Amino acid sequence: MRVALYQNNPVFGEVEKNVNSVLDAVRDETFDILVLPELFATGYQFTDRDEAAALADKTGEGYTYTTLKGLSAARDALIVYGFPELSGDKLFNSALAIEPGGQFYLYQKTHLFDTEKDIFDPGWTGFSVFTFRDVKIGLMICFDWRFPESARKLGLLGAQIICHPSNLVLPHCPDSMVVRALENNVFTITADRVGRENRAGGELEFIGKSRIIAPDGKVLGQLGTDEPGFLAVDIDPALADNKKVTPRNDLFDDRRPEFY
Repeated sequence: MRVALYQNNPVFGEVEKNVNSVLDAVRDETFDILVLPELFATGYQFTDRDEAAALADKTGEGYTYTTLKGLSAARDALIVYGFPELSGDKLFNSALAIEPGGQFYLYQKTHLFDTEKDIFDPGWTGFSVFTFRDVKIGLMICFDWRFPESARKLGLLGAQIICHPSNLVLPHCPDSMVVRALENNVFTITADRVGRENRAGGELEFIGKSRIIAPDGKVLGQLGTDEPGFLAVDIDPALADNKKVTPRNDLFDDRRPEFY
């Protein structure tokens, strides 16, 4: 299976421009799964909740969804992306995974970071796993990485690949995802963004360093800190199935949750 990510540098609020730039960037690339960053089409630094709501989509609606649904069908691939989700009077920082046949899976960010708490409601979907081409996929978003329970829950549910749309401003995640992959014996795909935003009274600089990591903790590929870019690697998802550390130790069977 060929898994890929695209690290972008969106122009805040320019949804169509940002979506179309991704289409242009992956036009000649091949992949079975493509992961895009958190809030990749809108930008990140909303001045207030109303501004975010004005740029949000209802699940299964809007230019971003329609365009990426078309990309999924045209390329016969799973497309995973982050977006602001409007659901009634609630506003979530969400991710959607779209299959070529049009079926999609929604995840709402569980752990909100810093000023996101002023904009978004905490997610209510919880962590779950779906199957794409006999491969079990889980979703988490950005700051979820800081809580090892996020990846562990997906691992316990059988995830072989964790797709991780992100907008990282702290330096720790790229190295920590090596541990998340290793402690759960799963592949992880962290799609980050680059660039700066200076809105809402402060400047943020996004660190890039998008990574694809194997179950043994090996970094299979990484992008830089300043430029957009595409990254793809070929993997065998079955490598995530064997949770043995030694013939007598199993990552999950040896857990003693009664003591945790």
